[in-house]
Amino acid sequence: GHCAQYCTYTTIEQDSRDIVHIVSVDKRETNSNSVIMEKDIIHSFIRTMDALLPEIHVTEVVTDAHPHISALLNPERGKYKAQGLKHSLDIWHAAKNLGKKIRRAGTVRDQSALLPWIKDIVNHFWYCAKQASSEEQFKLKWHALLHHVRNQHTWSTGCCEHEPLGDRTQEKPWIKQGSAAHQALTAIVLDKRWLKDVGKFITFRTTADLENFQNHILMYAGKRFAYSPAVYHTRTLLAAIDYNSHNHRLPARNRQGQKMYRRYYNKKSKCWSVYGLKEKKNYGYITDLQRAIVRHPTEKWSWSSKETDSPAR
Repeated sequence: GHCAQYCTYTTIEQDSRDIVHIVSVDKRETNSNSVIMEKDIIHSFIRTMDALLPEIHVTEVVTDAHPHISALLNPERGKYKAQGLKHSLDIWHAAKNLGKKIRRAGTVRDQSALLPWIKDIVNHFWYCAKQASSEEQFKLKWHALLHHVRNQHTWSTGCCEHEPLGDRTQEKPWIKQGSAAHQALTAIVLDKRWLKDVGKFITFRTTADLENFQNHILMYAGKRFAYSPAVYHTRTLLAAIDYNSHNHRLPARNRQGQKMYRRYYNKKSKCWSVYGLKEKKNYGYITDLQRAIVRHPTEKWSWSSKETDSPAR
């Protein structure tokens, strides 16, 4: 996550969904130089891994598609090859990037037939990643897309998995085989770099909770205010304590004991969704923090990003 002045690199434990590590970087130290900022990303990742590996038994790491991080986690040549770590990619970002590729291809002359299919193709990618248990199975399901979009649902090596289509079930025009649109889609679907990462998709992992936490940080470190590095980092740790303390709240219930829900309208997708409400937060831990401060009034408080990255400390 990032704001105008700082970047925050956060690590969440997959099963508990708790924040286990935070690194804050002051952008002013990089002079907004992309090369230096790129090095900071790598340094922050290494710093996180070196801090967590001695403390936690790590078996899998889920990240965005970052080439340098992928190199560090390469099972044969990477820095952490001895740990035998499984590297998975965030499925949500992968789907988002896929949609951008298709939309970009659809804006090219004679390829506009791709545009009505974007949502269906992205949904099919989600389906393949969710259902496939091996790279080979993913590829078989994924390649079926090239047949389906041109109204071919049975071919020599397989068939579509959907129910038979009625005459009125298809609302968008089929893409003609050999057309510029179909050739562009084929190039995207069969892209070697894309297929190389298939094994990182079929674990079906997402970093969506990290996005939620980055929004949660704004409650403690608003973008309209300026903070010193020590203050900003401390505020992110307070946000992490708040997040972890209330991460496992029970569902809120009405007087009849029924779970409570609320509607939410997404302006971008123009769709309504429903989410469950949780019990109200309890900030009882604040008293413990205050007692700790009062108990050591003469202690010299200092801040070091290398020593206070964990919200548990």
